[in-house]
Amino acid sequence: MKKWLIGLGVLVALIGIPILMVIGAYNGLVARDEGVKSAWAQVENQMQRRYDLVPNLVSTVKGYAEHEKEIFTQVAEARAKLAGAGTVNEKAAAASRMEGVLGRLLAIAENYPQLKASENFRALQDELAGTENRLAVERMRYNEAVKDYNVRARSFPTVFLVRMMGFDAEKVFFQVADEAAKQAPKVEF
Repeated sequence: MKKWLIGLGVLVALIGIPILMVIGAYNGLVARDEGVKSAWAQVENQMQRRYDLVPNLVSTVKGYAEHEKEIFTQVAEARAKLAGAGTVNEKAAAASRMEGVLGRLLAIAENYPQLKASENFRALQDELAGTENRLAVERMRYNEAVKDYNVRARSFPTVFLVRMMGFDAEKVFFQVADEAAKQAPKVEF
């Protein structure tokens, strides 16, 4: 009788332990996948905040710098590309372009003393700077979540579960896709 119970215990262990490992790996992947989605939602939240602030900033600067039409066109184009972006890479490229254009807009605005003295401009500039900082933090958190997911998804034996269950083999990091956005804006008068 004892041999039968020992045999049953060994059989349950041989079947149960791998099943528990698969369940744990699956749940870990789900949690990390949701973490990546949540982190990306925060990036998009901050990009939307910036998207909403830009028209106010542009209209404030426009009143003082009417002859700077090129920058306003570039801001409008960058904003439209950001609104139309679908994938993570497209959104990253559009966000990078927007950062470059906004940097140039703020640099132009610095040459207008009346504008710099305007409380509305200063408040908008502070809001935009705060948004850019929040966006940088959220991008960092997104990349950390992606790294955590990718390490888990590519680790043994989880890599087999990833393939069997249809999870993404690898998530995409947020990167500056537009080489021009990596350069400091040049402002010429």
